[in-house]
Amino acid sequence: MTSQTPTPIWIYDTTLRDGSQREGLSLSIEDKLRIARQLDQLGIPFIEGGWPGANPKDVQFFWRLKEEPLTQAEIVAFCSTRRPHKTAADDPMLQAILAAGTHWVTIFGKSWDLHVTEGLGTTLDENLAMIRDTIEYLHSQGRRVIYDAEHWFDGYKNNPDYALKTLKTAMDAGAEWLVFCDTNGGTLPHEIGQIVRDVIERLELNPENQGRAGFEPTLSPTTEPDETRHGASLHSPRLGIHTHNDSDTAVANALMSVVEGVCMVQGTMNGYGERCGNANLCSLIPNLQLKLGYHCMQKEQLATLTQVSRSISEVVNLAPDDHAAFVGRSAFAHKGGIHVSAVERNPLTYEHIPPQQVGNQRRIVISDQSGLSNVLAKAKSFGHELHKQDAACRQILGRLKELENEGYQFEAAEASFDLLMRDALGQKQQHFELKGFQVHSDMLQGIDTPYSNAMATIKVTVNGEDILEVAEGNGPVSALDAALRKALVRFYPEIGTFYLTDYKVRILDGAAGTSAKTRVLVESSNGKQRWTTVGVSANILEASYQAVVEGIEYGLLLQSAVKTAVEQKV
Repeated sequence: MTSQTPTPIWIYDTTLRDGSQREGLSLSIEDKLRIARQLDQLGIPFIEGGWPGANPKDVQFFWRLKEEPLTQAEIVAFCSTRRPHKTAADDPMLQAILAAGTHWVTIFGKSWDLHVTEGLGTTLDENLAMIRDTIEYLHSQGRRVIYDAEHWFDGYKNNPDYALKTLKTAMDAGAEWLVFCDTNGGTLPHEIGQIVRDVIERLELNPENQGRAGFEPTLSPTTEPDETRHGASLHSPRLGIHTHNDSDTAVANALMSVVEGVCMVQGTMNGYGERCGNANLCSLIPNLQLKLGYHCMQKEQLATLTQVSRSISEVVNLAPDDHAAFVGRSAFAHKGGIHVSAVERNPLTYEHIPPQQVGNQRRIVISDQSGLSNVLAKAKSFGHELHKQDAACRQILGRLKELENEGYQFEAAEASFDLLMRDALGQKQQHFELKGFQVHSDMLQGIDTPYSNAMATIKVTVNGEDILEVAEGNGPVSALDAALRKALVRFYPEIGTFYLTDYKVRILDGAAGTSAKTRVLVESSNGKQRWTTVGVSANILEASYQAVVEGIEYGLLLQSAVKTAVEQKV
């Protein structure tokens, strides 16, 4: 491997199948198509689409992709070997695989004798026949085969001779990839490395020929082999790795395998998967490319990794992990004053890579541990040029510590902190003045379930004009939010595009019971941007009102900035 020609590693994404087995995760056909197209644009060469025939949704998914194919990625159908004591040609399950029309098919077979005798209820010889017959049949139908050796590491540790027989059978039948699967996720990195070395030696495979030497990084998975034996390349089959995270070592195990000679890595975006998840491609890809010097995708594609990770989180309706390596919102966040001061002088002091390489960004976190360096850095990120000598700087820091002592939290409410800074700098515009509000809530007993309804009345002053409005909602906060918007939309029509995307309540002093102080975080959006504001009070309605009002004020501020930018261009 040289710096001019980095060794390619083939990334195989199984988010659409293995990832969807995560508890609480369900994907529609449209969801799967959206994710597939994002992975295609990211530069993933293999995308496992599902098991055609297992359910109508997967069948329709493959049909849709026939009509509108991906641009560069190879979509892969997934299936098991044929059933015991049948022929592959007569197995309806394999007919559904062929009907999917993919060039590549991933077949999984049993490596562990325990699963053969206890799970399948058949003989060890019949299991070998199932592997051979399935792969040879698929080749006879013009398909290229990836063989996933299920429970490989457990099988090898319990009966290495039989486990190797399953691999040799798949290899002789024409499988182009042999993938080691740590299906139970219980193998540790030192075991992974040793077993991969053993297999390469015992099967007499040349690690230098593992699809790496002489392979161009831009080679498409659709490239046909030059010569064939039973439809497979005359060269040795290439090796892959598929790890689960039950021991919290899935990424480490996959990296260890690559170091030992494996050149395909299977995983899922954001580590989604059954039980504890699969190897997280959002960690694997940058580690492989930026740390180990392999080639997984183009630099421009790698720079979209964070955006793709978060977008897929939205599609599957799971909150992004803020603390995820590389792509998390906090991955390059700095909170301690000493850290911030150092990273401002030289990012290498507290950042292992430049965040923009994976499409992330540095964040300076504001909290009661902040010093002037935090305030200056955060002010700069919002376009405010401050200096340590400025009186406003110490005023902001003092106000920050005072509010956080009362229970405010600005780490997760940066919009509120920007408004706090603008207030100290005399730049905060007062769009309206609250005169008062009342909220009335009813709990009505229905035939089957109780029915709740709330009504809010609010009085505000806008440009010297008093406005009184009333609105209903399914709860007191909803009604209050609706009444406020109703009162303001005539003066600020852009409010019509604002909406709440998240609402969180935290009890700050639970020992105080129902009189406890509450902190409310409200996330708002205008369809293009999101921002979070905070309110604190012993009255949950007052805390909610504070957060909602600041959300509207900040949305108006953003809209004003957009208008100003457009006017300047004109």
